[in-house]
Amino acid sequence: MEWHDWKPETFELARERGVPVFLFVGASWCRFCRELESRVLATPIVDALLTSRFVAIHVDKDRRPDLAARYSRGGWPTLAYLDDQGEAIASDGFLEPEALLVRLELVSAYWSDQHDAVRRRLAEAADRVAEEPHARAELAHDLPETIAAALLESADPVHGGWGTRHKFPHPDALEFALQRWSRTGDEALRKLVLRTLRNMQVGEIHDRVDGGFYRFATAPDWSGPHHEKVLDSNAQRLRAYVEASQALGEASFRDTAEGCVRFLAGTLFDPALGAFRGSQDADPVYAHLRTREARAAHGTPACDPTIFANWNALAVSALLRAGVVLERPDCTELALRALDFVVEELVDGSEGIHHFWDGTFHLPGLLTDPAHVLGALVDAAQYSGRSRYLRVAESVASSTVTTLAAERGGFWDTRHDPSLRGPLRRRERSLADNSRLAEALLALSVLTRNPRWRDLARETLASFAGDYRRHGPAIAAYGRAVDLYLNPPVHVVIVGLPDADDTRALQRAALAPYVASRVVQVVAPQADRDLLERLELPWEGGVAHAYVSRERESFAETVDPLRLPALMTRVEAGV
Repeated sequence: MEWHDWKPETFELARERGVPVFLFVGASWCRFCRELESRVLATPIVDALLTSRFVAIHVDKDRRPDLAARYSRGGWPTLAYLDDQGEAIASDGFLEPEALLVRLELVSAYWSDQHDAVRRRLAEAADRVAEEPHARAELAHDLPETIAAALLESADPVHGGWGTRHKFPHPDALEFALQRWSRTGDEALRKLVLRTLRNMQVGEIHDRVDGGFYRFATAPDWSGPHHEKVLDSNAQRLRAYVEASQALGEASFRDTAEGCVRFLAGTLFDPALGAFRGSQDADPVYAHLRTREARAAHGTPACDPTIFANWNALAVSALLRAGVVLERPDCTELALRALDFVVEELVDGSEGIHHFWDGTFHLPGLLTDPAHVLGALVDAAQYSGRSRYLRVAESVASSTVTTLAAERGGFWDTRHDPSLRGPLRRRERSLADNSRLAEALLALSVLTRNPRWRDLARETLASFAGDYRRHGPAIAAYGRAVDLYLNPPVHVVIVGLPDADDTRALQRAALAPYVASRVVQVVAPQADRDLLERLELPWEGGVAHAYVSRERESFAETVDPLRLPALMTRVEAGV
């Protein structure tokens, strides 16, 4: 059948023909989407009805997260029936041919008989939807504790994680729980992290042959997985296992993290481009083969070659941590190579960050990309010791403020564009992406000694403080960001010659232990002279020095890598 792109000309065609729009939102890794397209939509009578009475649009939900967020029914595929302005008349999930035919006939007849009334009704509904009010409030000091209690109450007490029918681990919630346990010593939070990560790694959701994890499970005990393997979820789980290994010292977590690295580096990394592909297709037969030899004989599932800016940024941040904790310099090299690809090919000074690459760049102006890429740049500055990433980070932060800042705090998910149609005209504020951006801004403020970024983070977090509860699992990312704002980080500045053994030894000592809130910075006396002056630190040559501070209060100085972790622990604890 003839598929059209989401563009003004497609809706103009629908107006000219006097027919509604059929929107199919799928995912490259989704086998049910492929089944819908190859079996249901390819049925001759369905094809004929769609061709004669609709204008059909097919979009990939990962390439167009703005459309997915506005039309999704909560899963994939999503089928939406739209008027010629893009407003939704109705929507469905997967349908068999007979059921889809009935639905198409009903929508077509309804549109034909009452199309003026439908347009008026949808226009009135759109007019009633004002821009989301900002429930701004003060950032109460007990807010992280309240969020932690809510997560504990809603977690699975037997198998860990959250949810029953669709079981996801929600790595943001695990990281937040670990962070709060580190601060408070709450054993319930530690046990929640252990329970979730242990059960996940022995469950069917974990691919112990190729490494990594399938996207989600359909049973509470992490069994019955959907077998697609996606970059974003594997990057987040790698980070969760690395940090849990770092904080809790469980050897099995280290092994699971090594498997995640093996999958990311061996399957999703595109060595020709130097970046990570988006996903690997689901193949249940392949997944149930228990040896690499059997899998090789069967044939490896295909990968979607799309390079996504936000997902690559997640992989960069996770691999930078893995490089230190797993003592794998190759992870650091892989991470920095992927970040350099994103910066060179997808970061645009005037347009912002383009969302994806498929031979060229596409779709600038979404919040999800600077929210994640800024975090990766801040991490790269800390783990590589290169201040050049800070210059790019400040540029990204500035352009994000210019294009996406909301008038009363926080950031919109898309740029203002009066030519957009349907729900895209109504911008939204994603709590998860705003929280990630705020977290990166807090670290950027410390690294650059620029209070503007901290003030912006505070305003962003405060703009959600009155209604964060309605955002579901995203409250964990919000809780983590608020906790980091309320508890300023331990700041370790290492002044020394780049790549010198003594500088690197202090840097490793600062990054290796688990610290809930920490910023590590290497300052080269010559190349970073302006930054050194801003930090007001001395350099008279000789060996590298580490200076430990918090906010604007200095606590200690050392040249001994063995002494540095204890100094950091004392500063974090306020001793």
